[in-house]
Amino acid sequence: MISAVAAVAALALFVAACGTGGTGTRDEGPAHASAVAGGAASPSPSPTTVYRQVDAVELVKKDPAVSATVKRELKPCDGDDYPVEATYGHLTGGSVDDILVNVSACSDWVGIGTYVYRDVGGTYKNVFKEEDSPVVAEIDDTDLTVTKQVYDSDDQMSNPSRETVITYRWQAGRFTERSRHDNYYSRSGGDAASASDS
Repeated sequence: MISAVAAVAALALFVAACGTGGTGTRDEGPAHASAVAGGAASPSPSPTTVYRQVDAVELVKKDPAVSATVKRELKPCDGDDYPVEATYGHLTGGSVDDILVNVSACSDWVGIGTYVYRDVGGTYKNVFKEEDSPVVAEIDDTDLTVTKQVYDSDDQMSNPSRETVITYRWQAGRFTERSRHDNYYSRSGGDAASASDS
């Protein structure tokens, strides 16, 4: 009886270890010199899309849609590490994974720009940008979720009043806002309260 229970437990652990459990995105993290030089190994393609790793730093630098302010901040913070995070995922329904790029400032690691690139004929094109800092975005299944911190006139930079969370979905060749809500930060140390705007 004990050996049968142990075998069932081992099988359950094996199945749990093999499960995907994720959203199908790949986070690259801050760009390192080896990744910029193309030395990092590419993961296997996902079943539904082709995964093509690119140099996210160069992608942003060469993008005419990116503001001069963000490009000035786009420099190594420590050695060869850029404040750039690239996430690959299935946002626009294309045959190649899209790339979400978040850019931060070296001084305080606050998000200063977020961009989505879609493969068009073998070249990645900018199909979304948000540079109203502080801002950061993430891929949530096939939705794009953008979070922006909001400051009232008397707020300190370290203590915003709230954050606005906006969810976008790719429709008819562009990202369309699906919903938004505000999370108000508690001044007494409690949890943030949430209020929906749509």
